[in-house]
Amino acid sequence: MENGRLIHPFEPIIFKTSKILILGTFPSIKSFENSFYYSHPKNQFWDILAIIYNDKKPYAIQEKISFLKKHKIALWDSICECKRKDKNSRDDNLEIIKACDIENLLKKYPNIKKLALTSRTAEKIIKKHFKNSSFSFLHSPLYLPSPSPLNARMNLEQKVKIWKKLLQ
Repeated sequence: MENGRLIHPFEPIIFKTSKILILGTFPSIKSFENSFYYSHPKNQFWDILAIIYNDKKPYAIQEKISFLKKHKIALWDSICECKRKDKNSRDDNLEIIKACDIENLLKKYPNIKKLALTSRTAEKIIKKHFKNSSFSFLHSPLYLPSPSPLNARMNLEQKVKIWKKLLQ
């Protein structure tokens, strides 16, 4: 961290067999602490995917990576550099400095056929920074209700139903 600037700490998790890219906004404070995506204990990301794919919920980082590979899912975020205005993980607390180079990632992995977003902030970033993209699915990404514990408007079952419909 330099001048309060945060650089995205993780590489994208992606494989030659990945079919869908799920993008979040930026790692939470807990994810920074635990060195992996969606690491807040109350975040429902891994629960939702385990239910959808009728698979065991992964806990350890290597289990999560194997789970993603098995189910042909790639994982990254839409912001690669930002500042947090306060000491919390809310998206509205982020001052965006730089979007991630999603187009370059997609060029390297032409097997990706769908883009799904786990936040409205990620959706805004994609629409703003990639509106002229040659990748058509960047113009109409799938919106997955946020798995964050802050999204209490929906319960787990409601989120699972929507995610399942969009991802499968």
